[in-house]
Amino acid sequence: MKVKVISVLEDNYMYLVIEESTRDAIAVDAAVPKRLLEIIRKEDVVLRAILTTHHHWDHARGNEELARLCPGLHVYGADERIGALTHKVTHEQELMFGAIRVRCLFTPCHTSGHVCYFMWEDGSPDAPALFSGMTPCNLHPMGTQDMLCACCLSPHPWERDQGPLHIRTPFPAGDTLFVGGCGKFFEGTAEQMYTNLTQILGALPEETKVFCGHEYTVRNLKFALKVEPENEIVKKKLAWAKQRDDEDLPTVPSTLQEEFLYNPFLRVTEEAVQKFTGKTDPVEVLRTLRTEKDNFKKPKERPNPQAMLAFDWGLFSAFLEKK
Repeated sequence: MKVKVISVLEDNYMYLVIEESTRDAIAVDAAVPKRLLEIIRKEDVVLRAILTTHHHWDHARGNEELARLCPGLHVYGADERIGALTHKVTHEQELMFGAIRVRCLFTPCHTSGHVCYFMWEDGSPDAPALFSGMTPCNLHPMGTQDMLCACCLSPHPWERDQGPLHIRTPFPAGDTLFVGGCGKFFEGTAEQMYTNLTQILGALPEETKVFCGHEYTVRNLKFALKVEPENEIVKKKLAWAKQRDDEDLPTVPSTLQEEFLYNPFLRVTEEAVQKFTGKTDPVEVLRTLRTEKDNFKKPKERPNPQAMLAFDWGLFSAFLEKK
């Protein structure tokens, strides 16, 4: 199984997962069709399905166009608001794409119909993964997109050498779990997110690779350091993430094992985190953390997201060529 990491818009990731024996492919959160189709042609694969984590435009905007261009395309998701949806999935439902197996995990909160995808390949010696983003190895040069082969990730990215890394199954977490953080509670509650993080995602194997939908790692870890200023693992991870950011390289994936060491939203029973929030009940700790994070060093004005999408679609190409 190979995975293409595709960086789009300002900080989004979408993915192309390739079943190598059949050359069939699955897209995850296909927001920018033009970019995705370029990679599909380059890789000489056939797009069979789209897995959509939630209905927000920066994750699902390309579904309708891809369904029109690829007759018979299956679009999976758990929310009727997802464009071109053909298969509505349920919690714990399993899908098969050749040797690739996918378990759908219903994680409402960021949106009421959010779902994460736990993916693995039968017969693979590698570890499983939760989809929300991926990171490249040195065998595949980083650009706007990178190839991850089934040998791509070390257990501790900030300590790894420059040789090839190995990954098992990808786990797209969408906008529920990020490296060092979690998604906003747009359509849900702290109780729901607590269940998502502890009983659903947190219960997966600790070696699971976490692939999130956005590159928020530096900001998340700056907040984590505010919550736990004495946490040496947070300090190391933040220094590593800043270096990756300076080199315009992704910081995903992490592992669940790592997240429990530096992600404050997974550390709600830790004394230092409870001291920061002034709460002891885990749900209340999580609720307070989310409020504090929402107000933490709000980023400077960002480019208009629709304009970013137009650039990715090449709508300004003719104008720029004239210049």
